[in-house]
Amino acid sequence: MNGDEPPTDTPSSESGTDDGPTSGSEGPDTPAGESDGPDAGEPRIEGPRNLHVLTVPYRISQQGISIVIALFVFGGSSLSALFGPDRSLMAIGVALAVVLGAAALVGYLVAQYRRFEYELTPDTFDIRSGVFSRRQREIPLRRIQNVDISQNVVQRILGIAEVGLETAGGGGTEAQLRYVGDDEAERLQSEISRLSRAAKATEEGTVEPDEERFETVFEMTERELGVLALVSVDLRIASFLFFGASVFAPSAVSMFDPQSYWEYGLGLENVVGAILGPVAALAVILALALVSGVLNAARYYGFRLDRGDEELRYERGLLQKFRGTIPLSKVQTLTVRENVLARAMDYAALTIETAGYTPTSGESNGSQSAIPVAERDRVVTLARSLEAFDATGFERPPKRARLRYAFRYTAALAVLVGLLYLGTRVTDFTLFWYVPLVALPLVPVAAHLKWANRGYALGENHVVTRNGFWVRQQKVVPYHRVQTVFTTQTIFQRRRDLSTVTIDTAGSQSITGEDARAVDIDAEVAERIRERVPDELYGALARRRRASRQRGPRSTTGATDPTGPGPLGDADGSAGD
Repeated sequence: MNGDEPPTDTPSSESGTDDGPTSGSEGPDTPAGESDGPDAGEPRIEGPRNLHVLTVPYRISQQGISIVIALFVFGGSSLSALFGPDRSLMAIGVALAVVLGAAALVGYLVAQYRRFEYELTPDTFDIRSGVFSRRQREIPLRRIQNVDISQNVVQRILGIAEVGLETAGGGGTEAQLRYVGDDEAERLQSEISRLSRAAKATEEGTVEPDEERFETVFEMTERELGVLALVSVDLRIASFLFFGASVFAPSAVSMFDPQSYWEYGLGLENVVGAILGPVAALAVILALALVSGVLNAARYYGFRLDRGDEELRYERGLLQKFRGTIPLSKVQTLTVRENVLARAMDYAALTIETAGYTPTSGESNGSQSAIPVAERDRVVTLARSLEAFDATGFERPPKRARLRYAFRYTAALAVLVGLLYLGTRVTDFTLFWYVPLVALPLVPVAAHLKWANRGYALGENHVVTRNGFWVRQQKVVPYHRVQTVFTTQTIFQRRRDLSTVTIDTAGSQSITGEDARAVDIDAEVAERIRERVPDELYGALARRRRASRQRGPRSTTGATDPTGPGPLGDADGSAGD
């Protein structure tokens, strides 16, 4: 098929939703005389395919709505003045320009649709695109790590979906198909996964794996969905509090200033207004925070996780539906994440990072939720089925690190008080500089909690680190995934003979500085860890090679025995506390 030729009248050729011709028949993408029957092991031969035919009207409506909204928001008054009296010629000119612009947009989108082709071959996924300048891409199947499918409500009604291809080391979407049919999206996800495994098996000289079978390992319950809405409330919404305070505080303060009684008055309506104003502002802030939690719960509505021999597949979403894959052989780091509210309810979340890319399904927050929220025991069980880690013997930082935290918080409080006092002396505002001193008794508590929620454990096959009080993250890194290990010391750490050990992997979290870290541990211990982990890396690689030879030619997935070597204590790594 040539990019300049119109799509054929065959529905499967236009929409790309067919599952291929049946045995002994000729399909629209199979050259005449070639059969796609069940010949032993022969890869199916496809021709180039177009996007779904509804792509054009859907994208026209998208662009049209965006343009109309922009015109009314930014140019509403100008348009009304344009069509006033004595401006008929100008109005006609603008209307003509709008019509020509709309026609040009429609023509460009149609040409873009006709000039876009994709083709799945046994070794590559090929894309040819471009209206004015042509672009051809060949993506090796062995490099494709994730095939994500997303649909919003309108797309589900129309039966179309967006397919995103992510590659190792890409850090983002390598290619997007906007849009193909539902069946075609499912077919591409399955076929790319199968052919990718086959390509890797050929490269490694192992036997090509059979068709992968999946079983459901996790489904969210309605209770867990409600807990997710509660624990995922975006506390950053509290920043609106400062806006509310700036609006309501001046009037409330002036009411209690005796010199302004004559100006403000002591009527009942004024007193009620001064009290209910801040209360209403706080109620709005709370409502917005709850809405953020509900929207997050809608994102994970119907969450299901299926596991095969080679990969995980997930499905989630109410308003916008996502389906994606997580290759087990590329798992770099597991993170058990729990904020303070989830921890109090004995709930946690599990995120997975894969090599070079953390699948986000349309997000860009750097990690993919394997479990958005569930009881901690369920989370730990699934985590151990992926990597059989052992977190016994968990070590906290030395107690002098706790003293360092107390000094840090006291210094920060002193700086705040000093700035407020200085502002009171040099300005006409009363800034109540002494109010922050109320938090002084809380400094030792905050320092202890920070210290108690940090630590590390070196297991037989994994290194485990833990950090954070408000959002505690326990990271599990297999030794065979370690890239580099390095220690750092700030000038304040050097004074107390402390160091931080960072365990770097091939995942994208290393770019954002979220690698596994053992923070504020003894400097000598840090050096021993820095020397030991690379030795464990070489030992783990040697053990994996021996195990691979013992298993024979069948390729391995990198997954381990779900039972795991040893307990996790209270499921948050605190057994050794």
